[in-house]
Amino acid sequence: MSSPVLRIVTRSSPMARAQVERVRGLLAQTSPHLEVEVVPVTTTADRWTGSLSALGGKENFVREVDAVLAAGAADVAVHCLKDMPGEKPLPPGMTIAGYLARDDVRDCLVSPAGLRLAELRAGAKIGTSSVRRRAQLAAVRPDLDFVLFRGNANKRLEKIAGGEVDAAILAVSGLQRIGRVDAITEIFEPEVMLPPVGAGILALQCRADDDATLEVLAPLNDPATWREAAAERMFLHVLQGHCNSPIAGYATHVDDELVLSGAVYSLDGKTALATAEDSGAFTPADLGMSVALALVKQGARDVISAAAQTP
Repeated sequence: MSSPVLRIVTRSSPMARAQVERVRGLLAQTSPHLEVEVVPVTTTADRWTGSLSALGGKENFVREVDAVLAAGAADVAVHCLKDMPGEKPLPPGMTIAGYLARDDVRDCLVSPAGLRLAELRAGAKIGTSSVRRRAQLAAVRPDLDFVLFRGNANKRLEKIAGGEVDAAILAVSGLQRIGRVDAITEIFEPEVMLPPVGAGILALQCRADDDATLEVLAPLNDPATWREAAAERMFLHVLQGHCNSPIAGYATHVDDELVLSGAVYSLDGKTALATAEDSGAFTPADLGMSVALALVKQGARDVISAAAQTP
């Protein structure tokens, strides 16, 4: 941080701005005399309406934001951890200063008719841009018609209301952040739909040599979320997952023990490889590696490779 003003760079969507306001509120408690300035960026991925795989994956949500940070035009970036690529390291000179306490990790159904998943007619159009969601839904409702559904949460709600789809799957935390939990018609527990790696986690990224910013952000880090993120990120790194990989991974604390559930699916939902382990004497990173290797032994590499070759 090169000045008494902390400059936060973020995507310009309403949800991203809401996430920054959460950070601003926490900083008002831990550093009440600090001035916060927002640097909004509209990324190529925000403007793109097609499949993210055609752009190179979710990392397009963070790459242009990171460029502003690297150039010194901002001091910290607020990222949804699930959008940060797990198969490669952070950009040179960058570090994670902390993770905010984790939000709701669950997915939910939004149906303008107020229907639950079981009540949707055969052939109903379900909007989702997530291969993870599609694979898990296809396993229980292969009769549904899954259609590509992009845009920020507000835009998706507009499309649903406009009748573009019969229903859509969104993140509970995203709807909470924009104050639209009223739109939810059914919530899927993790046992029903396993979340993506990094679900509900906001990451605070800054330059590794910016000691002043690191010091300011340190009180915002949640230790439990840090351990969960470390396990999940190593799990994804070992599997070398990409934007077209139906991979799910969720670490949580149970009786002070870290438990990681991981799964890899075929795009049609007919194949599901799953396992879960508790940390025991493992570090969070060791736990992530162990769960990933257990799935590799089950044939996860072949399933991931097949998904990458599917149009």
